[in-house]
Order: sequence, then C-alpha cells, then structure tokens
Amino acid sequence: MAILNAISSGHRSMMLKDIAAAANMPASKVHRYIVSLVRSGLVEQDPMTSRYDLGPFALSLGLVAVDRLDRVKLGLSAIADLRDEINHTTALAVWSDNGPVIIRSLRPYRPITVNVVTGTALQLLTSASGRVFAAWLPRQTTEALIGHERATLALPPNLQTIAGIDALLAQVRADKLSVVSDYHLVPGVAAAAAPVFNFKHEVTMSVLAIGVKDMINLSPDGRVVTALKHCADNLSLRLGHTTQEK
Repeated sequence: MAILNAISSGHRSMMLKDIAAAANMPASKVHRYIVSLVRSGLVEQDPMTSRYDLGPFALSLGLVAVDRLDRVKLGLSAIADLRDEINHTTALAVWSDNGPVIIRSLRPYRPITVNVVTGTALQLLTSASGRVFAAWLPRQTTEALIGHERATLALPPNLQTIAGIDALLAQVRADKLSVVSDYHLVPGVAAAAAPVFNFKHEVTMSVLAIGVKDMINLSPDGRVVTALKHCADNLSLRLGHTTQEK
C-alpha cells in the first residue's frame, strides 16, 4: 500500500529509486513488491523508460469506486455533521441548467433560524453559492446568466461591469469562499458558501452555512467559516479531488 500510495501521489511515472524514497523503503524491498504488483495489474512498467506507473487493474478499481460514489448522499451526511458542529442552517447546492439550486437544507437546534426551501433557485452574482459556481465554472457556462442578471437586477456598483465581476470572482477563488452578508432576496440573512470539487477537479457542489445576519459570525477565521471550509475540503477528498491548485 505504501508503494501504491507513492506512485499515485507522484503525478507521473517514476523510477524505482524515486518510489523507494517516497515510500521510505529500501529499493530492493520495493522491487520485490513491485514484481507482484505488476503481475496483478496494479502497476505497470514502461519498457522504454523503465519507469513505473499505475496499471490497468488500478484504473479499473478507481473507475468502479467513482461510479459507486453518490455525491448527494455524501453531501447530505456532510451538511448534517456541519449543522451539528456550528448550530446554524446548512445547505447543499448543485448546478442546474437554470443556475444554482438548493437540493437540501437542515435547520439548527435554535429557536430563531433561517429556513431554506429545497428547490430554491439562487442568483449567480448576488448569492454566496452563485458566486462559487460563477468563480469555478467555465465562463461559457455562466455567460448567459451573468448577462441576464446584469440586465435585470439592481446590482451594486462593483457588479455592474465585467471587470468588477471578474475581480469579485477572482477574490472568491483566492479565498475558496464566498460570503454574502445581506442577500437582497431575503434581507437580514447572511450566508457563506465553499466549493466542493470532484475527481476531475471540477466544482460539483457548494456547501452553505446560513443564518440571521446579526446572529452568525462569518469572519474569515471564525468558527463557522473554518468548519465550513473543512467540511467542503473533506467532501472534495471523498469525491476524489486532490489538493492541486484550482
């Protein structure tokens, strides 16, 4: 397992000595294991370069694992744990043909809460989840919706130009977080959203923490935001995303 982990973490085919160093094992011992791994199809060797890489059986295992993943089921479990940790409303949003949509939300254990209805469509430029999807989806996917919102919504000055929108989305990417402190559709509500990536390193969902503006602390280093980002990162890991830069 240490050898397979070393090869899969190397991001390219590797020489025997490099695998041994990464696995912290003697090269002679690694070679004995690799002989068996090659026979099983978990590892293969390029005869031209003598480098080793994951083999066809490893690929088959990976594809089966991905096929059996249920991103929504994993997401629901994640927002349940997040709700229990922060005691604020949590939600899960996915991308649809009409933009972001809430597919599930969970209420906290407190008398005053924000209730988010399943199926709620979110605007792209003014909602926390919308900005997350706009920040990571290809521009051709979001261009029409951005144009529609610019033409129909009373946007703040910083979102009335493409340059302003691009600057906001660049900040969202840098922070891996979007915070909206007073969503104009529901005054007095604040929300933070973090992206969830899949094994292709594409944004596949967003996780949200939502609360009454004066009752939820969404400061960058606060407990809620820290827990939210940790939740999104763990969910991305479960979906096969590595830590490469986005």
